[in-house]
Amino acid sequence: MAVRASIASRLNLPAGRLARREALVGVLLVMPWFVGFLIFLLGPMLVSVYLSFTDWDLLTPAKFVGLKNYRKMIFEDPLIKQALKVTTIYAFSAVPLRVVGGLLLAVLLNQNIKLKSFIRTVFYLPSVVSGVAVAMLWLWIFNSDFGLLNLILNLFGIPGPAWLSDTRYVLAAFVIMSLWGVGGSMVIYLAGLQGVPTDLYEAAEVDGANSLTRFWYITLPMISPVIFFNLVMSIIAALQIFNQAYIMTQGGPQNASMFMMLYLYFNAFEYFKMGYASALAWLIFFYILALTLLVFRSSSHWVFYTGSVRGK
Repeated sequence: MAVRASIASRLNLPAGRLARREALVGVLLVMPWFVGFLIFLLGPMLVSVYLSFTDWDLLTPAKFVGLKNYRKMIFEDPLIKQALKVTTIYAFSAVPLRVVGGLLLAVLLNQNIKLKSFIRTVFYLPSVVSGVAVAMLWLWIFNSDFGLLNLILNLFGIPGPAWLSDTRYVLAAFVIMSLWGVGGSMVIYLAGLQGVPTDLYEAAEVDGANSLTRFWYITLPMISPVIFFNLVMSIIAALQIFNQAYIMTQGGPQNASMFMMLYLYFNAFEYFKMGYASALAWLIFFYILALTLLVFRSSSHWVFYTGSVRGK
């Protein structure tokens, strides 16, 4: 208040008028974001809520059908169970690998080694490559006849499987492929690791703690907020996988890679069932929300913040 009064006196303005001017400037600055939020986020969400209660094929007017789409989704559509199963198995397999892999990679690259910056860049670059380009690259890597992965396996006398055309291996192929972007989380882990106070390590070393003990009791608790962030973001990304499956397998073989987002796309833009696709979109939304809330709920037991007790 004293600062505002001082500024008002210099500008020869009443304090109340200066406060109103500041509020107006703030509203004007926020307005572009707010308009964009209404047009590109909230508006489409509200429209999708309405469409989920309709039968609409993009060509004829939408027909209100009540809860028919949701009833079909829960009780009548056998493929929705397969899509949920595939998506869940993929998420529960890929997310731990990405979280743990990114952390281990960050710990290794946080040491004093030669060409450290160059190696970090090499590991980070794949995470910013276009999803379509990545899918085309992995199509070649997983090719059963001349793919790089099977060529390497053949060097050790191991016959390579038909990764993308065998129901037993196609999901494993996508899980392996998910490690391609581990460099993105690695960079965030590196930032967290470099923020750990060195005096904690020095005190632990004086007390006789070895490297593993220091990592378990100092490093992990201090970077647990970073682990929490990467875990949440990885869950959200894994449950929305689409580009890779659409380009590489189209949901096959025998729907073994029919992810939820891919099934939603087929219903919307190939079967022209926009109402049913909107209902599927809300199913995915609430599924992601439920898992994210579970992680948030558990965070009080394992996420520690500076100056807090057990994450509270």
